[in-house]
Amino acid sequence: MTDFIVDLIARGGYLGIVFLMALENVFPPIPSEVIMGLGGMAVGRGHMTLGWLIAAGTLGTVIGNYFWYAVGRKFGYQGLKPFVDRWGRWLTLDWEDVEKITRFFHDRGGWVVFVFRFMPTFRTMVSLPAGMSCMPHWRFLIATAAGSAIWNAVLALAGVYLDRRFEMLDRYVGPFAAALTVAIVGWYIYRVTTWKPREER
Repeated sequence: MTDFIVDLIARGGYLGIVFLMALENVFPPIPSEVIMGLGGMAVGRGHMTLGWLIAAGTLGTVIGNYFWYAVGRKFGYQGLKPFVDRWGRWLTLDWEDVEKITRFFHDRGGWVVFVFRFMPTFRTMVSLPAGMSCMPHWRFLIATAAGSAIWNAVLALAGVYLDRRFEMLDRYVGPFAAALTVAIVGWYIYRVTTWKPREER
């Protein structure tokens, strides 16, 4: 199965990597760790070059994150409240969560965008308050590109390393990845079905 996915990513080429990474940051169907890791395995097999893979992954990351930055900038802080009030159950958050994120962003400044690029979940989430606080476009793009390039390089190099141990990886990671996917979906369903606004808790 892993072999098939690696070949599929290689056939999609660098534009495929850009598309997957952009999509992953808008609505994550496949984690970036998987995309860049398997891309690194394609590098190990000679299907891609490391530099272009990192560049494509970083471009896709910037595009996906800029989507949420633009949403935050367009609607502003209060403009998102009706959306969160309506879809809070499916997002498993309420307006107080958004307020906490925004306060944290304002208190720490622009460096948060760079640092959060290395953190699962938060690396996309931080783009929204960056837009809501009207962080300058150039600062957001530079911080996002710099942090993403470093993180994507780590993931790609990990993929190159793991490709040398492909048989062991395919034997153990396949069942683990399937179990992890089931666990994540189960956790999300549990969150949605048990989630209540703070005033009802």
